[in-house]
Amino acid sequence: MTNCYDDPATLIGDVETLRGHIGDVTSLAKDKVLDRLDRFCRDFIALSPFLVLASCDSEGRADASPRGDAPGFVRVLDDRTLLIPDRRGNNRVDSFGNIVSAPGVGLVFMVPGIPETLRVNGKAWATRDAALLAPSIMQGRAPVTGLLVAVEEAFFHCGKALIRSKLWDPAAQVPRDSFPTLGRIIADQTKAVDADEADRNLEEAYRSRLY
Repeated sequence: MTNCYDDPATLIGDVETLRGHIGDVTSLAKDKVLDRLDRFCRDFIALSPFLVLASCDSEGRADASPRGDAPGFVRVLDDRTLLIPDRRGNNRVDSFGNIVSAPGVGLVFMVPGIPETLRVNGKAWATRDAALLAPSIMQGRAPVTGLLVAVEEAFFHCGKALIRSKLWDPAAQVPRDSFPTLGRIIADQTKAVDADEADRNLEEAYRSRLY
């Protein structure tokens, strides 16, 4: 028996079939795409404390990584260049590992309370230029690495997804005790640490390694 999710008759395998199934893109949706950051993009980035960075390696394996800091932590160097500082973490550097072999990236900027998002696509490369990174200092610590992004596309995305998800609605927040802490999840998944110890370590990491 063929499962519905792998039935060849239901799969879309090429752009022509996809476009025939979905229909033509509207002229407005095409025309809103910029090749640079205009004043609205720059102002939105200045307000944004959070983005999602999408990348993939040379074999097409994809990754999406959250980035967050004080509003405006992503610096607009000029109308076609962004700098994303890299704060201290667990040293997985998944995004950086992807970018050094396949530089294409996609960014989605969010601003709490605003349902629309800003999408930026382009090419990125890693930098360790201390002078360039110095203005991104936070709590006395300058990042040792950053991502420079050459903007190729920038456009605003309508707020339907955030409105449907009620992401900015305080009434939709899930009580924290309704889901296990990350420490307990890692303890169960790895069997390498006690759950209480994992929770303590995580709390300490959150306190001491915010930047």
